[in-house]
Amino acid sequence: MRITMIGAGYVGLVSGACFSEFGVQVICVDSDADKINRLRQGIIPIYEPGLDRLVLRNAQAGRLEFTTDLASAVEKSEAVFIAVGTPERRGDGAADLQYVFAAARQIARHLKGFTVVVTKSTVPVGTGARIAAAIREENPDADFAMASNPEFLREGSAIEDFMRPDRVVIGVEDSRAIDVLKSLYRPLYLIETPILITNIPTAELTKYASNAFLATKIMFINQIANLCESVGADVHHVARGMGLDRRIGGKFLHPGPGYGGSCFPKDTQALVHTAEEHQEPITIVEAVVAANARQKRRMVEKILRAAGGDLTGLTIGVLGLTFKPNTDDMRDAPSLVILPELVRLGATVIAFDPEIRGQAKDHFPEGVTFTTDAYTACRDVDLVLILTEWNQFRNLDLVTIRSGMRARPDGRYLFCDFRNIYDPEPMRRAGFHYVCVGR
Repeated sequence: MRITMIGAGYVGLVSGACFSEFGVQVICVDSDADKINRLRQGIIPIYEPGLDRLVLRNAQAGRLEFTTDLASAVEKSEAVFIAVGTPERRGDGAADLQYVFAAARQIARHLKGFTVVVTKSTVPVGTGARIAAAIREENPDADFAMASNPEFLREGSAIEDFMRPDRVVIGVEDSRAIDVLKSLYRPLYLIETPILITNIPTAELTKYASNAFLATKIMFINQIANLCESVGADVHHVARGMGLDRRIGGKFLHPGPGYGGSCFPKDTQALVHTAEEHQEPITIVEAVVAANARQKRRMVEKILRAAGGDLTGLTIGVLGLTFKPNTDDMRDAPSLVILPELVRLGATVIAFDPEIRGQAKDHFPEGVTFTTDAYTACRDVDLVLILTEWNQFRNLDLVTIRSGMRARPDGRYLFCDFRNIYDPEPMRRAGFHYVCVGR
């Protein structure tokens, strides 16, 4: 089988490489000629563990190609996946679908024989029907069927998520297309992966509903964590007590500075917008969006309180800038809110992230500088702040960290751990004024 993946970004590149690992002939198409040239040289434009080896292996085997020639790729394919970006639209929070429809019109011009056109991008309910209409308008004689196949890839674990998914959701309403997509996913049938075949609107909404629910779990435990701080409870014990109930489960019950990344922020906003358009407001998700924005600001307030109400002249060492570990994704990361506010309040920031270093300077104001290792970021500082739980931050030499810091007037050393990596009591016994979330 031969397929085309339109878009060689995160979703398109990971999906294309994984399909090729299944033995499928995959052509990844992108309009960015420089990106395609680099991919042909084995240079991966994103950080995702294991992706470089997967791409190299399948490219060398001839199963994975990269090109800017959309016409040739589409003409040779049984299925064409649209995997372009759907960023949040400025002003109203809706998904910006301009790249989706541009791809659809290009696909339409080059369809030869029966082809399944599949939306892999995250798109609002009803987009599949609009894409089909656009294709018919562009090419009334096209023989095609629409399908929706949303991705459920976690950054940092995307390859495992594709190869051993919890489920595959396929929205399709044409028997020929069902046969093509079942054949494409046959390797997952062998490991008994649940494959849900439904209609296109259901598949489109399933993606948004899933992400909104996970975002809700995150913000629920964050608000419980904030209450724990007021009543003397331990949010980790609360979360464990909840998670042991199989109806609830323990995943995504981890307090922190709020969610970010490429999916949750824009997908929750887009779902709210879709619900408003249909006059069926989802007030729970509206509250989640607002709570997430507050949580990031709350982290600044916690730092300010810990520092005695004034950050003027203080130097803060920050560990972690990405929205989560094992990715280089900065989109809507808490650091993008917290660090500029620290600078505005008078602090100087020295930051380190294993994947984001000097190239992050455009994201932050003057007053934020970058270094190449964790210990340098913590040297000659008044406060250490952990924002991303990279593994290398989980077992820092705290004696070395403390010896390089400036002590507070009470002789202790200020350490704000907003991922709750360390245990409070040992940190306090080690001489730190330790600030965490919900404990």
